[in-house]
Amino acid sequence: MGRGGCWPPALAALFYGALAAVALLGVRDVLFVYEENRCSMTYMYEYPEYLKIKLPKKTARRYPAYELYLYGEGNYAEENKNLLLTGIPVLFLPGNAGSYKQVRSLGSIALRKAEDVDFKYHFNFFSVNFNEELVALYGGSLQRQTKFVHECIKVILKLYRNREFAPTSVAIVGHSMGGLVARALLTLKNFKPELINLLITQATPHVAPVMPLDRYLTDFYTAVNNHWILKAQDLRNLTTLSVAGGFRDYQVRSGLAFLPRLSQHDSALSVVSSAVPRVWASTDHLSIITEDPKKRMSVLNHHFVRHPAKIFEENPEAFTGLTGAFIWITVKASKWTYSVYNDSNGKYFTFPLASHRKSYSHVYCENSMLVRKSFFNVWRYVQSWLSLFFLFLFFPFYFKVVILKLQDYPSLSHIVIQVPPTVGNKYTLDCEFFKEDSRRVQLPVTHLFSFGFSSSKITLNSTGLLYNVQLQHFNQIYQAFKIYIESHCQSLKGKYNCSFRVPSSTEISAKLHIAQPQNDSRVPELNIYSSSDCQYEVILKTSLLQILGQIIRFHAGALPVYVVSNILLTYGGQLSTLISAGQCSDFSLELVRTAKPYKVEPLLSIVVFLQGFNWFREIWESLSLPEVDAAVLSSQDAWFPLVSLILFLLGTGIAYWNGVFFSTSLRLFSSLWLTLFRPTVLRKDNKLITPRRFCVVLSLALVSWTTCGAFAVFLIYLQYLFKVLKETSQNFSIYTVKNQSSMDSTSKATQSLCNSTIAEGISSLKMHVTILNLFTWIVLLNLPSLIYWLKNLRYSVRLDPDPCRSTAIILVCILEILMNSSTSEVKSSKLLKIAAKVPLPLSVAMLAFGRMHLYKVPHFVTFSLILHVLCCIV
Repeated sequence: MGRGGCWPPALAALFYGALAAVALLGVRDVLFVYEENRCSMTYMYEYPEYLKIKLPKKTARRYPAYELYLYGEGNYAEENKNLLLTGIPVLFLPGNAGSYKQVRSLGSIALRKAEDVDFKYHFNFFSVNFNEELVALYGGSLQRQTKFVHECIKVILKLYRNREFAPTSVAIVGHSMGGLVARALLTLKNFKPELINLLITQATPHVAPVMPLDRYLTDFYTAVNNHWILKAQDLRNLTTLSVAGGFRDYQVRSGLAFLPRLSQHDSALSVVSSAVPRVWASTDHLSIITEDPKKRMSVLNHHFVRHPAKIFEENPEAFTGLTGAFIWITVKASKWTYSVYNDSNGKYFTFPLASHRKSYSHVYCENSMLVRKSFFNVWRYVQSWLSLFFLFLFFPFYFKVVILKLQDYPSLSHIVIQVPPTVGNKYTLDCEFFKEDSRRVQLPVTHLFSFGFSSSKITLNSTGLLYNVQLQHFNQIYQAFKIYIESHCQSLKGKYNCSFRVPSSTEISAKLHIAQPQNDSRVPELNIYSSSDCQYEVILKTSLLQILGQIIRFHAGALPVYVVSNILLTYGGQLSTLISAGQCSDFSLELVRTAKPYKVEPLLSIVVFLQGFNWFREIWESLSLPEVDAAVLSSQDAWFPLVSLILFLLGTGIAYWNGVFFSTSLRLFSSLWLTLFRPTVLRKDNKLITPRRFCVVLSLALVSWTTCGAFAVFLIYLQYLFKVLKETSQNFSIYTVKNQSSMDSTSKATQSLCNSTIAEGISSLKMHVTILNLFTWIVLLNLPSLIYWLKNLRYSVRLDPDPCRSTAIILVCILEILMNSSTSEVKSSKLLKIAAKVPLPLSVAMLAFGRMHLYKVPHFVTFSLILHVLCCIV
């Protein structure tokens, strides 16, 4: 979530609960709240306040754009104005274009939960103001942010000096790129790892940047990930949790949010929010601060991996007795039904049976799923590893208890309890014991290229309450399916139809966040909670639209490369027509003729194939060539030739409509220009380099060097655009003069001169439009650094570091010459044949090395334009 996004209340509660569980190891209460899976803002009872923390003068002077705040509400905020803090420090780091005020969701929930225990245990939430910088697109400030966070941690811990039980570390919650900044703290030379004991990240792209627009961004990622791999042993005391947003997160796909696999896997955990059991639960408060990383990991696993149907306990007791008035029943069959009158919604409960079969088990739950305080002492002793779970509260003060001796059921592995909705106010409770293997069914998925025309189907003649359908051969990210579950239920006379009033047909989407790891033999599973009087039909089909969605989700960041590649091929085709026909062809027609995938894709596939051989890699490395991006993606199971073909075709479509829109806009604005100014004479300057143009180049180069390279590129782009607009209007003017000359019956020589002038002008204009198309994408790729510079202009006039400075100076020189050139100068050059052939290998190289490094795209375009300039001069 970027600026303006919202923290789901469930996720905010989950984060707070995880912090509480890790920081404190004592149990107080737990509340389960069922909510819809939607994103809505949390709310406060009191107005939020953000107290600015005074930083040391040296720190404030070094980082003038950054600030540190303490969150508070109402009386709590008033009490904290003197900074007499007694809570546990938690630092929130916002992400790309994120606001420090986003900490409100976490801080407000933490405050409400602290009030429940009379502030005996509470958190102090701090937040960093990064000036809403675009760090996901401009990586030049990431190192600066990391160093500032280090200073903030030292300032925060100083606030607790002379306090009883003063904390020695800070827990960090990082959203988006804030999580990466937190990980980068460990790369600082003077940073002490013990200053952080817990790191929770939400939707943080840990693996690679979403849009690698400059080398500072990719270098930062490389440094952080390499450090965490090389220094894995030193990071064992740091407990790390990464929560991915799932398929609803359109900005950061979940595959990027998984922490790299390290040898310290026992202290790091990666989950997807949609797969976290009971994520809607606000979790417990615990009693003491823990420095044991194993305990922290056990708490995270308890809340984020297993079903936290009860509160966390460090040393659970194996058995406890129950007291009170009970109704006892005897269970001798593997399936039985019990009826009683009360009100409730339908629910299923599934419990695996543990291996401790010599023990007895008391299992219970309440109809409202809320644990009453009067029964707390009983509840806290029931543990997840006990052999069986079951208790249902039918009346406010009565338990229904089942006591089973598990050694009498050696062939059973699970128990399923079905609590259907009431008929009137009558309950019909179904319970079934079974062996897991007997309810496991295998369903092979359809082939990727079936395109939904074929299907895989199984029929479940249900006699039980649960089936486990294994989706065989479902292990690739490009596989996407629609699963249709059709139920046919009938109600037996005198027996309640317990189908839960579900629709007769249910549709489920199935797709993966990441490909199956090589050493992982697990199979995706579909759990079907069934009814004993229903028949179910499971139909699986390949979904073409979702396959395209997966391709876009994993490779949308590479689309600019394919668009520019298409435009570059068209540009080379136009230069070829200058040789063959003496005139430049239209952009749209030349794109259809020239931009063919078979010109680039086979060569890429051959290179990727050869990269699999050691001898080829050795030769490749001896030539100091960088690794092919397609080979890297292929090693990550995220690329194959058909995907590249689809992306190329998408790039062709975008380039085509981009050209149509650009040409149409030029005609409209030139018509308006002609109406306002009506130029009469087209003045032609045969000199490409004049003192005035030299001064313009020198001025823009100075602007690039002293301020921002992207700003200089944008200025020369506007100048070029104005030049083309003016020439378009002048061509219209000449066309009007020609028509008037024809009507006046002037000489054939005059008409011939006029026709050649118009043809030359139109040909040059077509070439300028193509160059402007190329240049537009260069401006767009450098736009984030320009926005960053404009936002920080009050702090510094010069952008440092500047990823575009050197490229901008070269482009200024090139474009000042090209905008004043014509096709007549180019087609007479001896270098034109070379210039016309170069765009093809450049297009191939761009696809080979630019898909994971977008900042390299301007370099390939610049090289092609340099040859064009040489054609104008030589």
